[in-house]
Parts: sequence; C-alpha cells; structure tokens
Amino acid sequence: MKIAHIAIWTKDLEAMKAFYCRYFEGVSSAKYLNPEKKFESYFISFKSGAKLELMRQESVTEPLNPLPQLGITHIAFKLGSSKAVILLTEKLRSDGYRIVGEPRLTGDGYFESVVLDVEGNRIELLA
Repeated sequence: MKIAHIAIWTKDLEAMKAFYCRYFEGVSSAKYLNPEKKFESYFISFKSGAKLELMRQESVTEPLNPLPQLGITHIAFKLGSSKAVILLTEKLRSDGYRIVGEPRLTGDGYFESVVLDVEGNRIELLA
C-alpha cells in the first residue's frame, strides 16, 4: 500500500497553492469548483508522485470544530482494487473500527470507503 494524497482544509486557497508550488515545486491542477456546496480545491502534484489536496469551503472555519476543520483532514491509501477496499473495510469493521463512509463510487471517479483510526483521524481506502 502507499499514500495516494493528503488533504488540508484552508482559509486562503490561493496563498496555499502558491506556497506549495513555489517552495516545493508542486504542479497545480485547474481549480475544481462545486458552486452548490461552495467548495473549491486544487490538487498539487510533486515529482515523487505524492499529491496534496488543498480545499476551501465557506462553512469550514474553526480549527477545533467537531465538523471538518482546518489542518490535515484525511490520509488516503490506494489499495489497488474495489475488492481490496471492501475486504479491508470489512476487516476494520470486524475489528471494531468505526466506518464513516461505506464503500462507494464517488462523483469524482474513486471507489472508496472511510474509516476512523484509533484517534479518530479519517482514513480513505481507495481502489
């Protein structure tokens, strides 16, 4: 397994994009906009193959809010297949971990599930 991307909620999306592109030689995607949810994001790609997702949404403002907050929001692991995602999701469930996103095909083309780790951090399992 390997990490697919790290995501960060941010107040100033453009400044964050400029920082990672300028100082870490990241290459930005076009901005993704979801007007209904007032959500916007960029994926920053690095030479190593690692990616950083920078996200902004008007409703996400406070760092200690129990809802999505500023800072790292999830770590994604690419497992290779939908079957692997389902199997690991079920293994984690049977071992007592909380599944907060059931396996599904997302609108942006991923097959994923989401589980909380021991301390409540969101982990995405990707096909």
